Amino acid sequence: MGDPETTRPDETGQDKERKRRLVNAYIVQLQSELLDSRWKAAEALADHGDETAVEPLIAALNDPYVDVQWLAAKALGKIGDRRAVLPLIPLLKNQSKWVRIGAAWALGKLGDTRAVEPLIETLTDPKAPVRKDAAWALGKIGDDRAITPLNALLQDTDDDVRNAAKAALETLQKKKTVPDP
Repeated sequence: MGDPETTRPDETGQDKERKRRLVNAYIVQLQSELLDSRWKAAEALADHGDETAVEPLIAALNDPYVDVQWLAAKALGKIGDRRAVLPLIPLLKNQSKWVRIGAAWALGKLGDTRAVEPLIETLTDPKAPVRKDAAWALGKIGDDRAITPLNALLQDTDDDVRNAAKAALETLQKKKTVPDP
């Protein structure tokens, strides 16, 4: 028998049904007329969501409010469904730095190589936090196409950006030295 602190019993049918109802309630809230309800629903789906929330969250990427867009992007990254990759990529050019940050972070979490070139373009963003998250995302994805642009970022004027680029390059180097299974 396992340690009760580290093992969790399988979800019961009742637990699964409760979670399904909760997720569905949050999905409905994503369409509320109230801004607070929409951003809170997007935030909650990041923790409670599953594949049924992916399409509604993708739709929420077009919400007129930055708070909802940003949190929907982050929720999609946490859920980890790659259907979100292509809808997230255009957000890297959104006028809001928060939406660009959320999209870069989500794309890094998703780890899909289709995002590499758009993220490389984002390394020249005028906002340092966007460049930092794009560098982090490229490290998470682990594609060699990012090496030269990340090396260039080591000369960035912002410490956080330089550190993110350095960490991403170290991650890429480690992936090269670890043989594929």
